[in-house]
Amino acid sequence: MPEPLRAARREPPQAPDTARSPGTAPRSPAPRPRAGWSRWIAAVCAVYVAAQLLLVLPGSGLGWDETVYTSQVSGRIPAATFSAPRARGISFLAAPVAHFTDSPLALRLWMAALSGIGLYVALHLWRRVLPERVLALAGALFAGLWITLFYGPQVMPNLWSAFGALAAVGCFVRAVRDPRDRAALVGLAAGVTVVGLMRPPDAGWLALPLAAVALAVPRWRRPAVLAVLVAGVVLGCAEWVVEAYVRYGGLSERLHSSSAVEGGMGLHFAVDDQVRSLSGRALCRPCTVRWRHKDTSLWWFALPFLAVGGAAVVPRLRRSAVWLAGLTAVSMALPYLFTISYAAPRFLLPTYALLALPVAEFLWWAVTRAELAAEGSRLRLRPVAVAVVAVGLCGHLAIQGGVLHTATRNNHRTTQEYRAVADGLHAHGVTAPCTLSGVSAVPISFYTGCTSRQLDGPDRSIDTAGLLARTRQQPVAYLVTGGGRPPAFARAWRSVPLPTPRGARAFRAYLPPAR
Repeated sequence: MPEPLRAARREPPQAPDTARSPGTAPRSPAPRPRAGWSRWIAAVCAVYVAAQLLLVLPGSGLGWDETVYTSQVSGRIPAATFSAPRARGISFLAAPVAHFTDSPLALRLWMAALSGIGLYVALHLWRRVLPERVLALAGALFAGLWITLFYGPQVMPNLWSAFGALAAVGCFVRAVRDPRDRAALVGLAAGVTVVGLMRPPDAGWLALPLAAVALAVPRWRRPAVLAVLVAGVVLGCAEWVVEAYVRYGGLSERLHSSSAVEGGMGLHFAVDDQVRSLSGRALCRPCTVRWRHKDTSLWWFALPFLAVGGAAVVPRLRRSAVWLAGLTAVSMALPYLFTISYAAPRFLLPTYALLALPVAEFLWWAVTRAELAAEGSRLRLRPVAVAVVAVGLCGHLAIQGGVLHTATRNNHRTTQEYRAVADGLHAHGVTAPCTLSGVSAVPISFYTGCTSRQLDGPDRSIDTAGLLARTRQQPVAYLVTGGGRPPAFARAWRSVPLPTPRGARAFRAYLPPAR
């Protein structure tokens, strides 16, 4: 693009795209953005944290998976069984607070603050690639999703996988464009490492397109970039691989066990499952519910078209970066759309974070430069485009707010149920040290202060003889719901009803005879 035209459009100078077509004269390096804080990005992140404090935190408690991750580093709660697919990165992040207190509020405040910092860092690393206004808009779009808000203060790994992926792609673009940008190499390694610590498979799907592009584009073939990319994957996944040999008998055994826990990895079509889960279901497994509240998934169907539109209208100097973000987003979505038989909205958070960049480019173009040639004149559509985008975003945020309310209400109801059952168990003398087994024993043990030990399923960690041996050492309870029955060895035990909130499942505990 000629410099006069670029100046006329009032675009800030961007770092040159060294992947230009053959025969193009080399450009001199463009001036780098001014160092310092990104004020607009910081403002978006501050609003994101404030929204969590107002809309998510009040009355919330730790869910099932959160109790597992938190118990690994808790100073008071016994560690729950850590199944093969899980990684310990999010536990490390929660450790500074979880080690000293099991207060859900303290943990939520800590994670909410960290999520704001994580979003800021991930976007700030793109400042040498994209304008700050586009980055701030992308951050607002991503932070405005109910999924991003709901999981911001939670001890769950997927949002942090999204932050790591977003940072890694931005640093990758910087590193291949400017060999002098050593900070980009550090950021690339750190981003990929974070993803590997949180979700080891995600690190592979993140590195795959980056490595492929680095090898395919001659001017991007920098050995240092490829080496850093590999090092990030190795560092991030090292703990998971070492643990595979220490606890699971080897890497292949852990992968096999992980596949079994996930219901059998293979070719599965889960696109429709993801769509049905967007109405506020944290987990859709098995996802046999009807597709209701179709308005909650309108943005999901519009997302690919908006992203492609953004990649098409973005100025040429930024085009390769935006296309790479889209390519990586698709790569990280593939395993969750086509290899597992269930859905959870949080699985696609890395994809949504990366696609927010081209969508922001398109929306910014629509409200600032949309024009239509008609009758030999230039008819400016800016007022119309601004109105359409403003109305669309307001409607989108309203729907997201409604779904967030549903998700938080479900969380409150579930945690009230766990707390009520824990209080009932305490009333019947089941106090720490103690052991729980049966229905929902994993999360309820966190609230009770007990150890959870299951006889079957993905959390199997004890056999019948081992559980009976524990009855001679500490209080033990086997939990059932509704008309459920305990195993044969516990049917002669004393059955006691446990209080549960109205509309929740009716819990009963089977307690061994007192000794």
